Amino acid sequence: MQLKVLNIQGQETGRTVELPEEIFGVEPNNHAIYLAVKQYLAAQRQGTHKVKTRAEVKGASRKLHKQKGTGGSRKGNIRNPLYKGGGTIFGPKPHKYDIKLNRKVKDLAKISALSHKAKDNAIVVVEDLNFETPKTKNFMNIMSSLKVAKKKMMFVLPEYNDVVYASLRNVPSVLGVLLSDVNTYDIVNSEVLVLTESVAKIFASEEAEVAA
Repeated sequence: MQLKVLNIQGQETGRTVELPEEIFGVEPNNHAIYLAVKQYLAAQRQGTHKVKTRAEVKGASRKLHKQKGTGGSRKGNIRNPLYKGGGTIFGPKPHKYDIKLNRKVKDLAKISALSHKAKDNAIVVVEDLNFETPKTKNFMNIMSSLKVAKKKMMFVLPEYNDVVYASLRNVPSVLGVLLSDVNTYDIVNSEVLVLTESVAKIFASEEAEVAA
């Protein structure tokens, strides 16, 4: 898959990058994407929910009345779950929601998500950004020139750049990530991927399989 490299004014630079078909041209496996997204969302859950059982709530432990002869139902103590302030029956307890997923399935899911974006023509390659000082307005002007400013976007950088990151972090519709941190959920959750030229070259290099 060959893409043109655009400058910050949204014009063609005359340069192109070849993105490997092994990553951007496979037949997407939607079930693998589903599993990867499910694992990601499950891992975001804290699992700290907790209620008190009848053994943990406050209250006397004496039996309220004798077992038989009252004409009423049998009752234990005031901590009975049937009473207000009593314990909770079968309530949630702290536990993890983590789902195990094999590395091959996770890699397949990521490649499938990237292939979906390639088929939808939702990948843009822009020359590397060099800001002297962080300024959100400058970043948004560039995205407007690329005609992606109004879309939910993932901006991928080869390595951390504090000036560029500070320029995009206040834009709600933009997610700035490092290439090494790209995951299936963020790809699926974005409308368009904006790759810097350096990132595209990494994909095009022999190290693309490792980076993906």
